[in-house]
Parts: sequence; C-alpha cells; structure tokens
Amino acid sequence: MNRLAGILLALAAIVAGSVFFGWKGAILGLSCVVFFLLLQFSQLMRVMRTAQNAPLGHVASAVMLHSKLHAGMKLLDLIRMCGSLGVKVDPNTYRWTDAGGDAVDVVLDRSLVTHWTLIRAADAQAHTADPSDTPAA
Repeated sequence: MNRLAGILLALAAIVAGSVFFGWKGAILGLSCVVFFLLLQFSQLMRVMRTAQNAPLGHVASAVMLHSKLHAGMKLLDLIRMCGSLGVKVDPNTYRWTDAGGDAVDVVLDRSLVTHWTLIRAADAQAHTADPSDTPAA
C-alpha cells in the first residue's frame, strides 16, 4: 500500500470514529491503527527471524528464484521467498547464490524490485581467462 494512502486511511479512521462516536470513537480508531501497525511489525520480525538462521546471500535454487521474481515485488516478499538476506554488490544491487554457483542479482529501487539478472556458474567460469592459455611473447 502507498504510504500516503495508509496515512490518509489512518486519519480517516480516527476522524470517522470521533465524528460518529465522540472521543470513544477516536480512541477506537486510534486502537485500530495501532493494531494494524503491530501486525505489520510482527510480520517483519517473523521474516527477519527466519532470515537470521540462514547464511547470508544463500538461496536453495537461483534458477527458481529467477523464475519467481517480478517487477514491483516488495523487499519483504523477496526476503521471505529467499529465506535469507542478500549480499550487497552495488548500492542498490543484492546477490543470492545457490550451492551450484548460480547467482541472481536483484536491483531494488525504494525497496521494490526493478530488474534482476541470472548469472550461471558456467558463464562466469567461461569469462575468466586462464593465465596458462595466453601465448608467450
């Protein structure tokens, strides 16, 4: 939900409660807003607790992660899907790697996935040059 929309809904709940039920309604509206914020905080802590127990930047399958990603996905949903926090590669880019060496680089903008790249282990090894293959001068 948009942050501005959330703030407007919270204010509308408090104002509507006070208009219809007086000060008791304002307290009820405020209680509903606080309850919603506590639910959001609880959800965040649950995801962070599961990510705490996993190695940093590790995912079960980078190819499956690549197939499940979509633009506009929230960071919280991404961490829940991966089960771990990503390794920071660039200021807005995070990397998750699987046991086979495949990796996914995810670019975030304001905590939303904008685009991502699958890096295969075979492609990464092909790009590295072997010093013994260079001809002698």
